[in-house]
Amino acid sequence: MLFALSVVVALHYYLWRKLVRATTRPGTRGRRLGSVAVIGAAVLLLGTFFGTRFLPHSVDRVLAWPGYLWMAVMFYLVVFLIVAEVPTLVARRWLARQARTAPMPAAVAASGGLPATAGSGVATAEPGFTTAEPGSTTEPGPTTESDLVTAEDRAVLESRRLFLARGVAITAGLVAGGVTASGVGTALGPPQLKRVQIPLARLPRAADGLRVALVSDIHLGPLRGIGHTRRIVDMINGLDADIVAIVGDLVDGSVAELGPAAGPLRELRARHGSYFVTGNHEYFSGYEEWITEVSSLGVAPLRNERVQLPNGVYLAGVNDVVGEAYGDAPDFDAAMADRDPTRPVVLLAHQPVQAYEAAKRGADLQLSGHTHGGQIWPFTYIVKATGQPVVSGLGTVDGMPVYVTNGAGFWGPPVRVGAPPDISLVELRSIQ
Repeated sequence: MLFALSVVVALHYYLWRKLVRATTRPGTRGRRLGSVAVIGAAVLLLGTFFGTRFLPHSVDRVLAWPGYLWMAVMFYLVVFLIVAEVPTLVARRWLARQARTAPMPAAVAASGGLPATAGSGVATAEPGFTTAEPGSTTEPGPTTESDLVTAEDRAVLESRRLFLARGVAITAGLVAGGVTASGVGTALGPPQLKRVQIPLARLPRAADGLRVALVSDIHLGPLRGIGHTRRIVDMINGLDADIVAIVGDLVDGSVAELGPAAGPLRELRARHGSYFVTGNHEYFSGYEEWITEVSSLGVAPLRNERVQLPNGVYLAGVNDVVGEAYGDAPDFDAAMADRDPTRPVVLLAHQPVQAYEAAKRGADLQLSGHTHGGQIWPFTYIVKATGQPVVSGLGTVDGMPVYVTNGAGFWGPPVRVGAPPDISLVELRSIQ
């Protein structure tokens, strides 16, 4: 919690320096209003973060839309401004050099480097002169030509600096707003349908063409409800799949809050049944209640266990790695021991990183989610850096194929950039 608070404060301070302090003059109304706006945005984001844990669902829904949208805009503002740091610095130095080398104003040059006085017959203190105090032994004299030019340089440079800073701020706002708006349209739109064929060496010919409708990261919560579930169920039922596999992160909230939103799952249709494994968000949301609820909807949880399908294929499932902190750890041995070694095992596991343990135990294929494909570019690279061996699509881990869906929903900002939501139809092919 302290880390999140520190990050939010640091990011908003950076935005204040770039968007408010750099674009306004001290003491102006614009600076005061901008400062209040940045502070308010930070408070909103913190309220959104902690509201999901401590506030009633109805209140959380009010905070979620503006709070998570601001999170996305803030992220792209920071990214753009960081990228713009070097060209902005180069531009400022060029403008400073231009100001220093600008020709002297004609009026100053004509007076030999001294400013012309206004009026006649009366000596007045003009810019560029100093006036002696009564009794002073200091003779009044003109400021040097270099002093005068430097003062003018400063005024010109400040004007140009403000122009540059405001241009960068406006561009950053337009880019961040445009990318976020496009990402909202992608995230709230229908999931894409991805089709992939995966050959398995041990898949019997009787199981050739086995079709698995894979969906993950539906994330029912304050921003997505029953309409989201119905659309997903309708898409899956239209695939005529043999198996439906929901590989975790179904919900962000309790059964009391989101039970009705999950209700359409009872309408899922598949020849060999629908199955579910826990994701990390189930543990944050009360996993025991959700396991019972999912079972009541006709979706069978696979909790460190496997089932044998009629065509000679094992379908296994393990709990998410986060379950270890809740006394519900994944157990690959329980899921895969004492099986017929001639038959293939398709393993459902929420996180791709679990593939290392699955490969050690001879699984033929792992189906996963969790990564959202990065969800918001460039988080794809950050997800990869956290140790997930496959971020999106088909890859291999220690010779075992691993397929990772982007997921059908989103977490946090209702935004997807470079990683559209999807439902995948995985078709297994025999090479015997």
